[in-house]
Amino acid sequence: MRRARTLLAVSLLALVAACGGSGEAAELSGTELDPPFEVSSTPLVDTEGAAYSLSEDTDKDLTLVFFGYTNCPDICGQVMATLAGTLTRLDDEQKERLDVVFVTTDPARDTGQVVQEYVDAFDPSIIGLTGDLDDIVEVGRSLAIGVDKGKKLPSGGYDVTHGTQVMAIDAADETPVFWDYDVSQAQLAHDVTMLLDEG
Repeated sequence: MRRARTLLAVSLLALVAACGGSGEAAELSGTELDPPFEVSSTPLVDTEGAAYSLSEDTDKDLTLVFFGYTNCPDICGQVMATLAGTLTRLDDEQKERLDVVFVTTDPARDTGQVVQEYVDAFDPSIIGLTGDLDDIVEVGRSLAIGVDKGKKLPSGGYDVTHGTQVMAIDAADETPVFWDYDVSQAQLAHDVTMLLDEG
């Protein structure tokens, strides 16, 4: 009887190990970059008009950066909602070690006040940046984010073409990981937790 119980206990332990020890939980949902991108030090402008560089002024362990614009009809709002939802899944200590930054790709319309109102609508802790379009293009290029003022629309407005990835900047001012626009809140929160644990 005792031998049967021992065999049962060993079998259960093996089953638990098989379920939890596959290593899948340790994988990132994002795409790892090897070598990582080096972030341009060219300063942009925060919503109060002060210079803000994604390399010099991001002093947290991890910074998530998304390039978009406030008049974007679809993907930008989706990604911003994902970023805001991700923040709600993190604990206070994790949030202390993380910055989330939105960079407008349409500075002609997205003034500091417009950007501030936009990021506040998602989460007031998100940092909003604008600046000269040439500077935004340069910073975006260093992260492999294309930015372009597109064709004029019949309405009189214009399209803005931009990359839709969320980029991670680490404490070394490099971008080791990025996520596509359709990453879920749960996936992003999982990866942020992993990256902070590694850092």
